[in-house]
Amino acid sequence: MFDDRTDAGEQLAAHLERRGLEAELVLGIPRGALPVARPVADALDADLDVVVARKMGAPGNPELAIGAVASDGSVWYNDDLIARLGISEAYLEEVRTNEAENAREKASRYRDGADLPSLEGQRVVVVDDGVATGATARACLRQVRDADATFVALAVPVASPRSVDDLEAEADEVIALETPQSFRAVGQFYRTFGQVSDDEAIAYLQEDS
Repeated sequence: MFDDRTDAGEQLAAHLERRGLEAELVLGIPRGALPVARPVADALDADLDVVVARKMGAPGNPELAIGAVASDGSVWYNDDLIARLGISEAYLEEVRTNEAENAREKASRYRDGADLPSLEGQRVVVVDDGVATGATARACLRQVRDADATFVALAVPVASPRSVDDLEAEADEVIALETPQSFRAVGQFYRTFGQVSDDEAIAYLQEDS
């Protein structure tokens, strides 16, 4: 159990330091990851930035993730669910295009219009406040991998065991402090788990490391 996202970030940072993990760049997934990612970036003496993805919702059920797409168009599809629901290629393309544009707009807002730094040859740690289905994390990891990072890790305070197994195919290393079998939702492992506003999240990016 974590007190809040900052506490989770400090515990995660200490764990990564003990492991001797090295990285040049830490990428938080907005918005909730930024309070977690800030202590991690500070501990690793790494720059902090964001990687943004949007969930792709099923027809008539936007909360049901049939995939996710990152700001550069990198996409992950839940092929089994798409087949089971009989979702058309036209729908997939429409929702992918729309959500990729939403992700690009969000990334631009967080970076004040600047582009993501070059990841080529970089050691990158992607951080989130927790992983439930892992849909957005998959798309984010694919964007980092497609940008030719030399090493890609995902680090989170808590994750469902099933998602960790799935995400290990997307990263060089997946690090989760807790993988409880009783996992139902990320928030159940935080005493305080309120919404993080865009302004709050951006403030973490602007702190000096």
